[in-house]
Amino acid sequence: MKKVSIIDVAKLAGVSVSTVSLVLRQKGKISDATIERVHAAINELGYVHNVAAANLRANTSNLIGLLLRDFSDSFSIKVMASTVQALERQGYMVFLGQPLNDSDHLERCLLSFKQQGVAGVIYLSSDTLSSHLPPQITSCPLPLVVVSQALPEEECNLVMRDNRQAASVATRYLIERGHRNIAYIGGTEKDLVRHQRLLGVHSALKQYGMALREEYTPACSESTEAASLATRQLLEKNNTITALLCHSPNAVIGSISGIHHVGRTIGKDVFLTQQVALIGFEDMLHVNLTSPSFTYVSSASEEAGKQAAGLIIRKLKEHDLLTQRITLSGQLVVRESA
Repeated sequence: MKKVSIIDVAKLAGVSVSTVSLVLRQKGKISDATIERVHAAINELGYVHNVAAANLRANTSNLIGLLLRDFSDSFSIKVMASTVQALERQGYMVFLGQPLNDSDHLERCLLSFKQQGVAGVIYLSSDTLSSHLPPQITSCPLPLVVVSQALPEEECNLVMRDNRQAASVATRYLIERGHRNIAYIGGTEKDLVRHQRLLGVHSALKQYGMALREEYTPACSESTEAASLATRQLLEKNNTITALLCHSPNAVIGSISGIHHVGRTIGKDVFLTQQVALIGFEDMLHVNLTSPSFTYVSSASEEAGKQAAGLIIRKLKEHDLLTQRITLSGQLVVRESA
């Protein structure tokens, strides 16, 4: 069977080859009637536009390289989904790489991106223990956008969540509901997100003439068992605590177990001394299917993906665009747990 060419489409539609090319690339001022004729001819002939070949001829690319370090990180997964959707709506395709923590693998991913002809790179960093980006990322010659949960020291085009703001919003809400003994559960001592959130907690408490007690901020490993033990020990030593800010989804689940272990319940009524209010920093559908549903400060993951996609497209179109830093605030979603 003869392969259908763009010349065949032009003949059937009664237009020039250049007009068909403009329609396919969505460029130029073409009348709606002409566009309709071209698409009708494409459908009738079964023509398939070879985007890669067209990009090669025009020395352009509609491919974006997306690096995802950790598939177990729920924030990065949600950002990835939003980024892909936003890019595809603008006619771009995504080439995915997963370098994990292996610098050699990261090097190979970037080399593969270059070989595939990607136009730019989006790096989804899930590292909360280092304030530095990998050297392979900082030296990347392609247009680059970084999405991070912690603030990197290197200057780069950056989209990140405002952890300090999120914790401050949650703390002020609890204070205004009457809570005076508020604790923070989870995160390791070196976790940068934990550090940023504790600054937010401290700032909110200070506004109301209160102080953050060090014993109210137990660190622990990222497991439900560790969070459960930390919560139990905290509440046994400090029975006046009425509210917990939970560092992660695992900390939320672990805290539920710890609260029940000491004979207390979850709820928002500060005047019922057996109740403990819980606030997380990410929506967790699998937990919210239970009762009570959980109050949380949104992670802004969907918006982060949209902003990352928009920023990389701007970088491709505006080569002299100055370095951008986009910080996204979370919104408090009040449910039954606080």
